[in-house]
This record gives sequence, C-alpha cells and structure tokens, in this order.
Amino acid sequence: MTAKAPPTQAHSVRLYEDDAEALMDASSFAQRVCILPGGEPGGARAGERIRILWGQDMLRDLIDGRYRTIICGVNDEDNSHGMIAQLVSLIETSQWREKAVTSYAKMFHESAGVHAAGDREPYVLKFDLDRLLVLALLRPKGRDHFTTTDISRGFQTITKMLRGRRERQPVASVSFLGARSNRLVADTGREPAFETVLQTMYEAGFRGDVYPAPQLWNLGSVGAFPTYPFPEGVSRMREGSS
Repeated sequence: MTAKAPPTQAHSVRLYEDDAEALMDASSFAQRVCILPGGEPGGARAGERIRILWGQDMLRDLIDGRYRTIICGVNDEDNSHGMIAQLVSLIETSQWREKAVTSYAKMFHESAGVHAAGDREPYVLKFDLDRLLVLALLRPKGRDHFTTTDISRGFQTITKMLRGRRERQPVASVSFLGARSNRLVADTGREPAFETVLQTMYEAGFRGDVYPAPQLWNLGSVGAFPTYPFPEGVSRMREGSS
C-alpha cells in the first residue's frame, strides 16, 4: 500500500527569524537600494558581464583576500583621501605608504614627460602590496580629475594587463564616482551616471566586479540591477516602448 503524500501547504520564504521582518521595513531606512532581478533568459555564459557589488564593504573584502587585483585612481599630488592610501595603511605586509605612492607617481610623471611625451594618458601604475596587486590609473598631469575618455583608455590598458593572467584574478574596481582625491567628470562638468561608467568599462573589455559609490544608496526609490549590461527592457522603456 502506497503512503499518501502530505497535503501541500503554502510556504513563503523568509529573510529573518521570528518577527524581524516587521522591524526591518525598508521604508524606515533613509539609505537603501532596491535591487531588481538581473540577467536575461537563455542561459549564462562566461565573460559577458560586470558584477555590481551592492551592499558589500570593499575595504573589508580586499583585506579578507577575496580579490587578487584592485583597480583605483592615483595622482602625483595628494592621495591621503584615496582608496590606495587606505589599502597601504591596512595591509601590514605592504612596504608602500601613502607618501611613497604619491612620490612614485610624481617621479613616473616626470620620467614619462621626458621619455614618453607622445604616449596617451592615463598611465597604469602597479603597486605590489604583497597579497594584493593595485592597478592604479594615474590622473593626467595638470588636471584635478579624470574624464570618461581617461577611464576608457585606462581600462583598455588594464584589460590587456589582465588577459591570460589567472594569478591576477579575481579583480574588482572602484566606480570612480564620489571620489575625493581623483574625481571623475563628464563633458557636462558634472559626474557621469553610474550607467555611463559601467558602459565605458564594459566597452573597454573589463569583466570584473565594480563597487558602487556610497552616495548611490540615497536612491532607494530607483530600481538597480546587480550586473551590467542591464536587461534590454531598460532601453525599451527609455525609448518609450513597453
């Protein structure tokens, strides 16, 4: 005699134990992000997306050893407020310090001005922090900011430096938005949209992870995706189609 299956019961997936869901009402938090399902139907293929690390602490992930390579900006004047300054101070086995990083960037610029004056900027400097490699886009001399053209050229170079180098994977990048030491400015004189930054990196060949700027957490009413390229529906809606 075959035993009968127990009656089907409605089951809802929960985030928290007990009554925590009622206490964690998203509308009560000023800083939040609304993440929408990403990806298109049809199966996943390798090397076709940039992953966006919403909600993750970049510095903690780097210190925990989750990446072998990090991409950020550097300049030859003052990096005390930049990502690289935080990294060299937190990684105890690194022999680099913020002043040495800035001094090296200045020396590199002076040397490039003599021996490689015709090269296209920005240059990419390598800083070996023992267990972490920093690929730093050097802000063009005489400017207080990067442009999207700089990001495009820099990431084309970085893509070549990563190609076929498994020991440099996995890799992550800052978004270059909201920066204090090496800000990013579009042709309009303002920061570009995060989408523009992702598109620029993607078209340059980058397929690693990107950490959003903390300021984007103030746009909780706007839906965000966890990967780039965004679903085709975004473009259709922008063009007025359903």
